[in-house]
Amino acid sequence: MESKNKWSNLISWFLTRPKIAGLIVSLVLCSVVIFVAFQRYQILKENKNNEMDTILSGVHQNIGQSLKNCYATTLTLALTINDEGKPQNFDEIAKQLLASNNSINSVQLVPNGIISYVYPMQGNEAAMGLNILKSKKLRKEALQSIANKKMYFAGPFQLKQGGEGIVGRFPVYHKDKFWGFSAVIIRLETLLKTSGIHAIDKSKYYFQLSKINPNTSKEEFFLPMKGNFSQKNYVSEYIPDGNWKIYLISKNPNDVYTHLMAPTILGFILALCFGVFIVLIFKKPAELQLLVNEQATKLINSEIKFKTIFDQASVGIARIDSYSGYFMEVNKKHSDLLGYSLEEIKNKNFQSVTHPDDLDDDLANLGKLRRGEIREYSMEKRYITKLGKVIWINLTVSPMWEINKQATTHIAIVEDISAIKESEELLKKSEVRFKSLFDDSPLALWEEDYSAVKNYLFELNLINEEPEIVTAFLESHPEIIQKCFSLIKVLNVNNQCLIQYAPKTKLQHLSSTDIILGKDIPHYFIKHLGAICQGNNHLNIDANIKNPKGEIRDIHLIYSVVKGYEDTLERVIIATEDITERKSAEKTALKTQQKIESLINTVDGIVWECDAETLNFSFISEKVKDILGYTPEQWTSSPSFWKDHIHPDDTSWVQNYCRTKVDANSNHDFEYRMIAKNGSSVWLRDIVNIVVETGTATSMRGIMIDITKTKEAEKELNNSFNLVTEQNQRLLNFSYIVSHNLRSHTSNIASIVNLIEISETDEERNEMVQLLKTVSDSLNETMVHLNEVINIRTNIGLVSESINLQQYIDTAQNVLTEQIILNDVSITTIIPKNITVNYNPAYLESILYNIISNSIRYRHPQRKPEISIQWFLENDMNVLQISDNGVGIDLVKNADKIFGMYKTFSNNPDSKGIGLFITKNQIEAMGGTITVESEPNMGTTFKIYIQ
Repeated sequence: MESKNKWSNLISWFLTRPKIAGLIVSLVLCSVVIFVAFQRYQILKENKNNEMDTILSGVHQNIGQSLKNCYATTLTLALTINDEGKPQNFDEIAKQLLASNNSINSVQLVPNGIISYVYPMQGNEAAMGLNILKSKKLRKEALQSIANKKMYFAGPFQLKQGGEGIVGRFPVYHKDKFWGFSAVIIRLETLLKTSGIHAIDKSKYYFQLSKINPNTSKEEFFLPMKGNFSQKNYVSEYIPDGNWKIYLISKNPNDVYTHLMAPTILGFILALCFGVFIVLIFKKPAELQLLVNEQATKLINSEIKFKTIFDQASVGIARIDSYSGYFMEVNKKHSDLLGYSLEEIKNKNFQSVTHPDDLDDDLANLGKLRRGEIREYSMEKRYITKLGKVIWINLTVSPMWEINKQATTHIAIVEDISAIKESEELLKKSEVRFKSLFDDSPLALWEEDYSAVKNYLFELNLINEEPEIVTAFLESHPEIIQKCFSLIKVLNVNNQCLIQYAPKTKLQHLSSTDIILGKDIPHYFIKHLGAICQGNNHLNIDANIKNPKGEIRDIHLIYSVVKGYEDTLERVIIATEDITERKSAEKTALKTQQKIESLINTVDGIVWECDAETLNFSFISEKVKDILGYTPEQWTSSPSFWKDHIHPDDTSWVQNYCRTKVDANSNHDFEYRMIAKNGSSVWLRDIVNIVVETGTATSMRGIMIDITKTKEAEKELNNSFNLVTEQNQRLLNFSYIVSHNLRSHTSNIASIVNLIEISETDEERNEMVQLLKTVSDSLNETMVHLNEVINIRTNIGLVSESINLQQYIDTAQNVLTEQIILNDVSITTIIPKNITVNYNPAYLESILYNIISNSIRYRHPQRKPEISIQWFLENDMNVLQISDNGVGIDLVKNADKIFGMYKTFSNNPDSKGIGLFITKNQIEAMGGTITVESEPNMGTTFKIYIQ
């Protein structure tokens, strides 16, 4: 209580000092504005920095990717240098490299620092012969690349051939001696284009590229707008490949403040305005108190008058709290209506005596009244009396507060209308029964007034005239028919009428008869008028009409006069039944059949139908002639024609698949082969629809589409993919071999050199020198082997000739004559003498020599060596088979070594592990393959597959 009093005193203190209260409120709001503005500044600044970091990171990644692509280009150029230090096929390889890397403008080879090879030559002639190691401008960065033994990007600087660009130089060593550089040239505009710098919003940011000049040690800038930007907002990234630094600078460093200026000023203005508003509000209570005292006397007098009217009214009146709904005061009539005493009713609210179905509407209206949206409302609703009886009342509610004032209480005037509601309910039930018969009729019904039509015909003296006279008169006077038609009044239409003559609404039907019968009055209307003239109260006719959609429909029309209106025709029922579908059924069926036949003949596939159980085809389209060569008659003449002509490899699974899908009543499509009339295999995609009746598949319908060309293209694509994958794997394996073998030799040389340096006697040094010579010879032999493998793999334009196979086998035996005689080797050749192969002569001679010499070298010591050479076909491939009875190979242990470089699997001192490796590469270079079959102590068989 004490705390509550303190708060009350504090509020009173502020109310009596409005200026101080307004000032405090303004200061508090200004503090909030400052805090919000500061937070907004931090967010905007962070967002801008994040945006700049994202943009710069993207450009940095693009530049880095472009430079990494150059590494592969320079390395490939370096590999064109042969053992004599001369580049081979420079222009051809350079052209391919430029075509595959659009970020490079030109490439160079720079032996001994002199630019000697350039591609493309056009536009780069001025650079030829330039010695970069003697150029003061270029020497330092070139030496840096040599010192680091890795690629370094110099520049940007003015190129000798014109323009500004960067040069990436990769130092090349030949036989452990610096040979020169493999270089790429990227013009500055090309680098900027590939980096994506030009794609940024230039109204907000700009880029700058800098580098520490190796000669002056000063930072140089290469892009426009080189002014000092240290005071601006910027971010930067370092590019180590060229010791560059790239900047992204904001053009408008103060734009964050610009965004904050207007909201902050507006916040201060609102804070001041709110302070003034508080001052004005706090002044009001004192002024209002005077008005309250003046009105108090007037209210007392008015209340006396109101009380008299309130108690003596003939209708129920209640004063109700507008928020709680409790009855604050009610008159006797209101309490009698509900059956509660005056004391009982004051403990209830209007919600408790209102029928639940009416409460939501009552509360909604009361809500509008409280919000000032309405000033009064009336509604019919139900009360529940004390005895539980439901009574209907007419409720009128008016507020007891002034406009734009707080809602307090309202007056509710209640009138009992239960008797009226009971009468209305009985009338509604009667109307509903009649209306349901009319509205829910399956026929389209109109209730129409023909009285004006009959009166007009009476004026024309046509009533009771002979039918022929009436018909002749009306046919000769179409304006009279039009006049009669316009005199018809539509009184009502049913639901079926709205459905049958959609999209017209009921109101549109009632306003015009031309909606029903069309603007062109049908010819049958003359018969209709004739029936009226003859006094016929019923008429049945078939006719054609045009509905609101412009469609011509066949109908059966029934004209019937309602009983009691035979003389006036004020109520006539018109019923129409749409018989268009019935009349046009045969015509539609015929047209449908013609359309289906036309469609089937134009479909680019074989349309078919067959029995689901027996797969006996009842229909096959003419397209079968074009795709498979058979006629429809040939196909349908045999119940098993389809099964008999499926490709043998597909017959079993296709029939099983079809049976599974039919049993599951599942539509499906699948691909298989059929044998055409000319004996070729045709790939088909069969799309099948199962026709199901009473849960059982009765028939199948489908279409067979020729996909042979698609399958052939798919096969070619897979073959190309497998070839590329295999070549990539071979290249990767070869790189591992080169790295391993060269590293082992260089490691041995380094170790021996170290031993020579620490040797104490000449004898030790001579011994180490001999070891060094041995290792050097081994290295030279390795390089010869690697060079031979490289020549095989890079010799794209191999020359193939048609050569006699037996002749080259004889040549290989002649070369090995000494070994054959020395080891008493028996060689058997089972090859037709006229067999020729399309092969490279040198490769074939090398392959035969290596395999036959291996058979002699690895002969079994306890039996006579025998070698068998045969020629045969295997799976449409030519096979040259060479077998021996030597020591054999343990394939379980050595399967992965047989064709590996320097992979040996015996203790034979002549084994070097290079012959079979070269042989395999030569065979694969000619598009063939080689396989091996062997068992220890049993012998070995090599199969060479030749295209």
